[in-house]
Amino acid sequence: MSKSIFELVDDLPSGGITVMAMKSLDTLVPGQWQNLTGFDNTIRAVTGETDEALIQQIGERAVALYNDKSQGYQRAYWLYDTVQGGSGLLGAGALANRIGQDTFLGFLKNISPKPEKAQSIDLSVKLVTELVAFCQINGIPGDSIGDFLGALGDYSGESLMRMAALVCFDGLIPLGPEFAEKALGNVQGSNPSDLEGNQTYKSVKDLIPGNNSSDKLGFITKSFDSTKGWMKNFVSSTGATQSGLMHNLKGVIEFTDDKADYLGALLDMNVKYYRHTGVQTLARRLIERAVAEI
Repeated sequence: MSKSIFELVDDLPSGGITVMAMKSLDTLVPGQWQNLTGFDNTIRAVTGETDEALIQQIGERAVALYNDKSQGYQRAYWLYDTVQGGSGLLGAGALANRIGQDTFLGFLKNISPKPEKAQSIDLSVKLVTELVAFCQINGIPGDSIGDFLGALGDYSGESLMRMAALVCFDGLIPLGPEFAEKALGNVQGSNPSDLEGNQTYKSVKDLIPGNNSSDKLGFITKSFDSTKGWMKNFVSSTGATQSGLMHNLKGVIEFTDDKADYLGALLDMNVKYYRHTGVQTLARRLIERAVAEI
């Protein structure tokens, strides 16, 4: 890891397309997300502390915890950052597939991933990444689905925003209102070679539980099936709809109604919500632990 946690937080953007896209979800989870940037500012916001000497002490302890490779914080950041990059490549491939269908570049559709199946795997892998990162941060085994499900019900702040973006940007928009059933069916109908051909999976497979791709596919399927109820409840309880989300994003990303199927790919390529909120989650957990240990 080339950057320290304070550099990662200091480098978070206060505006831009990622922040605008996430703010478009505020109607679904009102007041849950504050775009905290700057490490010292984050310490003040999380702790309510104003004493500069204590803020410095908390910051130093948080940095030391992050730098301790026996802890899981750096691995969690690697997951948040790497899955975002893999998903961006999927977006490029999916967009190429759409272009291939609509222009003379027809050959592209033969070498690009099939959007629905690829998007289903992408959604499922991102969900498992959240599970494994949660386990890394909390120092528990990476296959602890039950612990993750228990914690998911209490998600708030940037962690809830990340899951909201996952459901909306990687589920509802590209796959439609039945995204959970559709994605689960596509994953259940996949084989290890489908997984191995997916860039999002390839980017993070080393930290997904399982001895081989077949084992990992089983874990991904089980994890998604276990979490499907939470995702469906999120949609029903917030009133999220594909059309409503698209309306809110009109001012963020340019697209026309007749090319709305490009939107999922455009989001994958441009909106780095996983990394952005992942850094914020790490900062919060590190600061909370540092305060407890001082």
